[in-house]
Amino acid sequence: MGKLTHINQKGHAQMVDVSDKQVTTREATAMAVVSMKQSTLELILSGSNAKGDVLAVARIAGICAAKKCWDLIPLCHPLMLSKITVELMPNEKNATIEIKTLVKLDGKTGVEMEALTAASVAALTIYDMCKAVDRFIKIGDIQLLEKKGGKSGHWINDTAIQTET
Repeated sequence: MGKLTHINQKGHAQMVDVSDKQVTTREATAMAVVSMKQSTLELILSGSNAKGDVLAVARIAGICAAKKCWDLIPLCHPLMLSKITVELMPNEKNATIEIKTLVKLDGKTGVEMEALTAASVAALTIYDMCKAVDRFIKIGDIQLLEKKGGKSGHWINDTAIQTET
């Protein structure tokens, strides 16, 4: 972790040249937590939301977001992702939905941004689908949990905020 790779010697933004890197299996796991009123979570779990199945739509939105990360984050590379999972775990005790994403590929660059984007967009989708009944939904704890592959190898976020289940 020495220098910012997206800044060139003149201080200008640049897309990192990965042409000389080795193709390796790369994987990243990220999370986000959506907090809401108890009644909002009950509405989601009952399937009674007028906009449809909130969890199914959020899962699809997260998958689509990972695939389009390069379109949203200007200096990300377009990637041929081989695996994307979006888990949505409701916690009735805390009135939260924990989102955990996993993105994987065989390539020359990592997939951390894709995993983080998937978690973020899944969380935003929950907000969008439920804002009519709960304007104070809170999205937080967006963070990388783990990455594997590439030059820096396997890394686990030991400081990750753990949600209470």
